[in-house]
Amino acid sequence: MATHATGAIQEDGAVPEFTASGGDWSDVTEEAARLSGQRIVVNMGPQHPSTHGVLRIMLEIDGETITEARAGVGYLHTGIEKSMEWRTWTQGSTLCTRMDYLASMFQEAAFCLATEKLLGITDDIPERASVLRVLMMELNRISSHLVAIGTGGNELGATTIMTTSFLAREDVLRIIEAVTGLRMNNGYIRPGGVAQDAPEDIVDRLVELDGKLASKMSELADLQLKNPIFLARTSGIAHLGLAGCMALGITGPMLRAAGLPYDVRKTDPYCGYETYDFQVPVAEAADAYTRTVLRIEEVYESMKIVRQCAVRLAENPGPVMVADKKIAWPAQLSLGADGLGNSLEHIKEIMGTSMEALIHHFKLVTEGFKVPVGQVWQTVEAPRGELGVHLVSGGGTKPWRAHFRDPSFNNLQALSILCEGGQMADVVVAVASIDPVLGGVDR
Repeated sequence: MATHATGAIQEDGAVPEFTASGGDWSDVTEEAARLSGQRIVVNMGPQHPSTHGVLRIMLEIDGETITEARAGVGYLHTGIEKSMEWRTWTQGSTLCTRMDYLASMFQEAAFCLATEKLLGITDDIPERASVLRVLMMELNRISSHLVAIGTGGNELGATTIMTTSFLAREDVLRIIEAVTGLRMNNGYIRPGGVAQDAPEDIVDRLVELDGKLASKMSELADLQLKNPIFLARTSGIAHLGLAGCMALGITGPMLRAAGLPYDVRKTDPYCGYETYDFQVPVAEAADAYTRTVLRIEEVYESMKIVRQCAVRLAENPGPVMVADKKIAWPAQLSLGADGLGNSLEHIKEIMGTSMEALIHHFKLVTEGFKVPVGQVWQTVEAPRGELGVHLVSGGGTKPWRAHFRDPSFNNLQALSILCEGGQMADVVVAVASIDPVLGGVDR
């Protein structure tokens, strides 16, 4: 026997009355078949632990099968692009670094490279500054991929994968902090170069990091790629072929997992990437498992670039900012004994040079430098794909318009294709394989 309820809406609009009674299971199944057209909509997020931030996913389900999936964004909107119109060009790098908070160096690099194009000083950037930019971007790529690998494993119930990934990430963040002064949201890459030089022992630190990362990545590969449960949960799941990627403008590991070796570092090099020896990992399975494999392989390729940067830093002790004092600041930053602010000796040198130099420095910091009228488009290869920035200058000390093409925003378009027809449990796998960061999506 089965218990079910029946009722009807009354003609006067009053609350309907329901009568509970017993019945056969055949009656229940007939009722279920009659109501089979009813839509069941489930909200996943915007505070679900597996949505990589405040992402809302609206799922229409039939049992455990996804019949429709839609992404709802905008919960983390910060207005950064609009705020950049009210800040100087140098201050802009401290705003854009906060969008995709796991890939801050790439946003700084794209913005500063675009600014330098408008200024016409691209070829004047010192070699050591370019090497430091590449070093910071590749360390940032490693730390970002480690978050993607670790959280993706944790969302499938493998906490060990997350702890191992985050321990490796801590080693990377310590190097980034030693160079920039901050672990994240660095504001390190500036128009004309970088804010300050790397510490004297940077090469030794990078050599030590190389050994630690190699050990941790080998451990991660064993934990994930040879795990039968991980294989069962990710192989063939969240499939998106090359045609779908091209139609939706998908870039990054998702595109390369579908068979196209597109990487801006190779197709349109910047910061001297054409002089570095590295490969672009590619595969064709186009599923969640393949994207994980590619991110691990990309970490190894980034480690290869970091080793080359260490050699170049040892060979090139040059400046890290352009020589033009009308653009460069801080040109010769000298930290005080407490590690904060300028040292007394540096302040005495600035104030003792000339009153005109002091006035110019004050105006440069408070008002900023002027950028010629024009517009420019600059792209870099971020961890999640192609990151672009469109800058428009009206000839003043602030951008007239700044807009970023964040790869997470474009890649999220694939969510419905990855999920529909699959199981509810596979939605988590699909989102993890996209690796979206909502700070970059909403901006």
